[in-house]
Amino acid sequence: MNHPMHRRLACAILTLAFAALGGPVQAQDYPSRPIRVVVPFPPGGGGDVLMRPFGRKLSEVLGQQVIVDNRGGANGNIGAAAVAKSAPDGYTLLLGNSSLPISASLYDKLTFDPSKDLTMIGLVSNTPSVLVVHPSVPAHNMAQLIALAKSQPGKLNFGSAGAGSTPHLSVEQLKTMAGLDMVHVPYNGSGPAVAAVLAGDVQVLVTNLGPLLAQIRAGKVRALAVTSAQRVAVLPDVPTIGETVKGYQSRTWYALMGPANLPSSVVSKLNAAIAKSLSAPDVNKQLQEMGYEPESNSPQAMSAIFREDIATWGQVIKASGAKVE
Repeated sequence: MNHPMHRRLACAILTLAFAALGGPVQAQDYPSRPIRVVVPFPPGGGGDVLMRPFGRKLSEVLGQQVIVDNRGGANGNIGAAAVAKSAPDGYTLLLGNSSLPISASLYDKLTFDPSKDLTMIGLVSNTPSVLVVHPSVPAHNMAQLIALAKSQPGKLNFGSAGAGSTPHLSVEQLKTMAGLDMVHVPYNGSGPAVAAVLAGDVQVLVTNLGPLLAQIRAGKVRALAVTSAQRVAVLPDVPTIGETVKGYQSRTWYALMGPANLPSSVVSKLNAAIAKSLSAPDVNKQLQEMGYEPESNSPQAMSAIFREDIATWGQVIKASGAKVE
C-alpha cells in the first residue's frame, strides 16, 4: 500500500471537512473586527445625525466598533455604489435611505443596480420630513404658501438635499398635486440645504425633521407642514401637507443594507442587533427627541418597502417630469 498517498488523501478529506464547517464557524464568530457603515451623505445631514447614536449602541450590541464613514455625492449614489461593490462579508455596510428607490427610476446610468446589488438587512427609522420657509416668506400655513406660489409662478425657490433625493421628489409631488411652479435648487446633502434656507438663499425647504428641529424651535425657520400621513409627536401643532392637499403623503426611511450575496447568517445577526439597539430605552428616547421614529423590521419586509417605493416614485417622476440637473 502506498502510505504517503493514503496520508495525502486523509489530509484532503480533513481539509474539505473543515472547509465545509468554515461557513457556520465564521458566521458564529461574526463580527471579529470593526464594521464600517457608509453614510452616503455629508456630515450634519439626516443620516449622519441618526447614525451617530445608533452606531454607538450597535457597537455595544455587536461587541465591535462601528465606524461611520461619510461618503457624500450624487444623491447618495457614490457611497451606495462603493458598498454594492464591496466584499459581501458584513464588514462594509450602508445606511441607505428612501432616495435609493428614486435613483432606480431617475438615473439612466448608474454604476450599480439598487434593486439587485444591495441586500436589505432591516429598517432603522421612519423619518418625518418637514416643509419650512424662511421667516421672510409671507406664508404661515400651506394654504397661504400655495396661494403665494400661484401668484408668483417661478419666483419661489425650494432647496433639497440633492437632485433625486426624497425631499426633492416630495416637493415635485406637491407641485404636481397642487399645480405649483417653484424652482428647484439642489445641494450636496441636507446639511448644506439647511444652511441655505437659514441664510435665505432659498425660501422653501423640505428635509428630514432631525437636522431642522432646533432651528424650528429657535424660530430661525417656520415649519408649515410635515410630509408624513400623520402629525408627529415632537411637533404636534404642525399639520400634515395632506390636511391641505388631499391625498398627499411622502415617507422617508433609513435602513441598514449590505452588498448582494451577504450570507443569511450575517443578515440575521445584524437584523437582530438593529432591533436590540433601537429598543434600548436611552437610544429610543434620544432618537425620538431628535425627530426620528426608530423602527425595525425583517429583511423581507424591508425588501417589500423598497420594491413598493420604486413603483411609487417611478410614477411621481413620470408625472412631474423630474430630471437630474
